Amino acid sequence: MWLLPILPGLSRAAMSVYYRVRYAGAAIPRSGPVLLLANHPNTLLDPGLVLAASRRPVRFLAKATLFEDRWLAWFVRAAGAIPVFRRQDDPSRMDANREAFAAVEEALAAGAAVGIFPEGISHSEPHLAPLRTGAARLALGAAARLSSTLPIVPIGLVLRRRERFRSEALALIGPQVDWDDLARRGAEDAEAVRVLTSRLADALARVTVNLEGWEDRPLVDGAVRIWEAERGAPGEPSERMRRVDTAARLLAASRRAADPGTTKLVAELGAHVARLERLGLRPADLVAEVTLPRGVRWAMQRGRLLLLPASLLAIAGFLLFWAPRLLTGWVVDRLAPQAEERSSYNLVGGTLFYTIWLLLLAGITASIGGVWAGLAALPAIPAIGIGGLVVRERWRGAWSDARRFFLLRSRRDLAAALRARQADLAARIEAVVSGSHVPL
Repeated sequence: MWLLPILPGLSRAAMSVYYRVRYAGAAIPRSGPVLLLANHPNTLLDPGLVLAASRRPVRFLAKATLFEDRWLAWFVRAAGAIPVFRRQDDPSRMDANREAFAAVEEALAAGAAVGIFPEGISHSEPHLAPLRTGAARLALGAAARLSSTLPIVPIGLVLRRRERFRSEALALIGPQVDWDDLARRGAEDAEAVRVLTSRLADALARVTVNLEGWEDRPLVDGAVRIWEAERGAPGEPSERMRRVDTAARLLAASRRAADPGTTKLVAELGAHVARLERLGLRPADLVAEVTLPRGVRWAMQRGRLLLLPASLLAIAGFLLFWAPRLLTGWVVDRLAPQAEERSSYNLVGGTLFYTIWLLLLAGITASIGGVWAGLAALPAIPAIGIGGLVVRERWRGAWSDARRFFLLRSRRDLAAALRARQADLAARIEAVVSGSHVPL
């Protein structure tokens, strides 16, 4: 388990490079036993996000087949993973899970953090899969061994475009699950296992996005952002997740009821969101200040992005790592992984190709400028690459902001019509929410 102590730092660095990730929500205990539960949309990157959010070593349950893979076995062992046998892999080995459960209970009794993905599979569905009972049985077994409860913390992994490099990601840490009333009943109590599993599912659902279909995501997200923009409500991650969950539930209920008024509202919401997307606008842009003084202040603040040092950094970073990025994309496209596996392939392949490329560049530098120059190149080249990446992202963001600003100022009639439409939609959304007696 020699890798375990350094994995949180490595994971946080790797995740911050691959995704534009935010960590939000409650605090995870920095010491003592804790059971961490997370949804599983993204295979190998999910443990990295959980580690990064936890900021402490975490031992994960991993499918036993990984320990038999000649490429990955050394890593999962070095990371302190605990093998668990799945029925779909080999039904005849399910009895061996007694050893896995005992190992988890021992780790928790020793004060470790243990991570588990209670859905049991990594998948591409727009909602949580039914939770297996293993997490509840582990918790109850550990409580019996400890003679006390332990914190159970849900972590929601919300990925906008999980397969895409530098896409948005959120690791939302929920409040600890309340289960003191069940802790003394033991893992053999089927009713306690059932009740605790239900509570775990509810806790995980509150920090994840759960939709009937992926096509609903723009509509649900748009409805929430329209309401927030018109009411001036903050977009704090835990509050927004609650609103998204409410909107998704109301959308599903409206479809079942087939109410004509709500059906019309949903259609008009979809049309408004689609129109904003075509125009490159966001709901908040329609209520933003677009006066000339504000535009001048904005231009002065971002003007430094166009200065020569920033421009040279952006270009150098792109050129230095253009080849391995192209190679990584080409190889992953040829391997054609499943949607939930693509980002893992990108990360593993990118780590390999970028490392080889870095060593090659450092070797060339050493051959020209000497050994010390080559050694200096090892940290300098990645720093240039990451710095250039940040500048290019800010370029894109600044260009998008400028385009929206000039669009809203040059097409004032269009902007006014969109604002009026959005205000009407927000009022109608609020009326539906009020009628449902569920706070948005």
